[in-house]
Amino acid sequence: MQFKDIIGQEAIKERLRRSVDENRISHAQLLAGMEGTGGLALALAYSQYVLCNNRHDGDSCGSDKCPACRKVAKLVHPDLHFSFPVYKKVSDKPALSNDFIDEWRAAVLNNPYLNLPDWYAALKTDKQGTIYVDEANEILHQMSLKSYESDYKIQLIWMAEKMNEKCANKLLKIIEEPPEKTLILLIAENDKDLLLTIRSRCQLIHVPAIDDESMRSALQNMPCMDGRNIDNMVHLCSGNYLKALKISEEQDNENLEKFKALMRIAYGRRFMDIFKWVEDMAATGREPQKEFLQYALKQLRENFMNNMKHPELVYMTEPELEFSSRFAPFINEKNIIPLSREIERAYQHISMNGYAKIIFTDLILKITKVIR
Repeated sequence: MQFKDIIGQEAIKERLRRSVDENRISHAQLLAGMEGTGGLALALAYSQYVLCNNRHDGDSCGSDKCPACRKVAKLVHPDLHFSFPVYKKVSDKPALSNDFIDEWRAAVLNNPYLNLPDWYAALKTDKQGTIYVDEANEILHQMSLKSYESDYKIQLIWMAEKMNEKCANKLLKIIEEPPEKTLILLIAENDKDLLLTIRSRCQLIHVPAIDDESMRSALQNMPCMDGRNIDNMVHLCSGNYLKALKISEEQDNENLEKFKALMRIAYGRRFMDIFKWVEDMAATGREPQKEFLQYALKQLRENFMNNMKHPELVYMTEPELEFSSRFAPFINEKNIIPLSREIERAYQHISMNGYAKIIFTDLILKITKVIR
C-alpha cells in the first residue's frame, strides 16, 4: 500500500512522511476515525514507507524489485505484525490473530477500507470479536525480538478498542517504553472506548471524513459509476469511502427491503407476517442484525427530515427516496423519538448477545403500537 493509493487525507500523509524523513517517528501512534476514512490504509502505507529503503518523491518506491515493498504489499513482511479482533474456536484455548492471518490478508488485500462487519463476514462468524490477553503476550514476545530485515519492527493493532481490559493493561508498559526502533500503530473507530491510559500514551492522529473533491475523483474512476449521479453519491457517503462502495454495489438494497417489510407489517398490523420476518432476521447473524438496526435508525432520521421538508439534510439513494415519497409522512415529531428509542434499545440488546427472536418480536410489536 502506498500513500498515492489512499483517497484524500493529504495533511495526514504529509505529517506521516515528515516524521520519517526528519527521523521523528513517535513510537506509539493512534489513528482514530470513523469507518471508511482510511485509518487502516494509512497505517499500511506508513508502514511501507518506514520499511522501504528506496523511498522517493514522498512515497515508498512500490517496486517489485524492492523486497520491503513487495512483502508489505502482500502483508507478509517479517517485521510487520498484525493484531485484530478474533473469536475463540475452542473455549479453553488461546485465540490469536496469527490463527486467522490467512483470512486477514485476504480481507485486507480485497479492501483496505475494511470494517468490523465485513471482517466478521470474512471469518464466517456471528461471534463478537475481541483482542484477548493472549494476544498481548504474543505482541510482547514479537516486540522483544530483533528485527529480521529492516531497522524497524512494526506492530499494527486494528480495531484497538476491541482489546479487553487485561490485554490493554498488559500492553501499557511496552506502549510507554518500547524497545528501540519499534513502532506501534493502533487503529480505532471509537477511540473513546480505549482505556484512557492507552490513549494518553499514544500520539493521537485524528483521521477526518474524506473531503468531497477527493471522493468525487475516486468515484469518477470507478467503472460501476458510469451513468450515476456522482455529486449525489458524494453527498450520500459523507466522507465514508466504504459507504460509497456499498452504495455502488447496491449492498444497502437488502437492508432497505427488510426495513420496508418491517414498517409495512407494523403499520398494517399484519400479525401473521411478524413471525416470518423475525425468523428471517434471526437467521442473519449478530453483526448483520446490528448493521440492519443502524440502517433502520438512519432511515427514520432521513424520512423525518424528508417529511419536515429539508431536502438538503436528506441522505438517501434513489430507491430509498422512492420509498420515502410514500413513507415519510408517517414519521413525524410525535413518533420519531419513541421509534428511535425502540430501535436503539434493540441494538443494545443484540450487542449484549440477547436472544434475537425475542428482541425482534418485541421490537416489531412496539413499532406496531407507536407507528400509528
